[in-house]
Amino acid sequence: MRVTWAVVGGVALAIALSACRATEEKPDIPRLLAQLRGPDPQASGQARLKLLQIGEPAAPALAEMLRSGGPGDRIAAANTLWGMGPRGRAAVPDLAAALGGPDPELRTAAAMALEAMGATAAAAVPALTRAISDRDQRVRQAAVKALGSIGPPAAAALPALVRVLHRGSWPEAEEAVRRIRGLAPGAVIELGPAEPGEP
Repeated sequence: MRVTWAVVGGVALAIALSACRATEEKPDIPRLLAQLRGPDPQASGQARLKLLQIGEPAAPALAEMLRSGGPGDRIAAANTLWGMGPRGRAAVPDLAAALGGPDPELRTAAAMALEAMGATAAAAVPALTRAISDRDQRVRQAAVKALGSIGPPAAAALPALVRVLHRGSWPEAEEAVRRIRGLAPGAVIELGPAEPGEP
């Protein structure tokens, strides 16, 4: 009986060590990024899923892709960071910088990624506030939703949100104001008087 337990114990130890070695292997993030950039949609999709599973350790490489990739690469990086949510917070500065770029699709993708990060994207509030006035409606909508998702840490955006609400109804901006002020959904919001010179 002792021999049997010794054998079972040895096998269990070998399996445990093997599993430890497998989990200690670092994922090949550069290879996954190359596949993400590649022309094969299936391989690109699988790479995105693996990067999402890796999470936070992949965010700096995706941030670099945002800085230096081609137009399609940058959008793929922003979309992957969107899927990561708060685990992609290392890329917040680069997503904020992308909001000032020339490509409206990238600006929209960047704002959506920041929305998914919630309060961890608070450093992007100035860039998102500027994006409220973007010439592209999709960017404006995504920026307002991101500010609402950030919540109270986006308090610096309240004056800009109130200004646009004085100009007319915008349900997403109203909801953003509620979230930033910590009000219940649908609560009445007080805008106060319009600033001098405001339409």
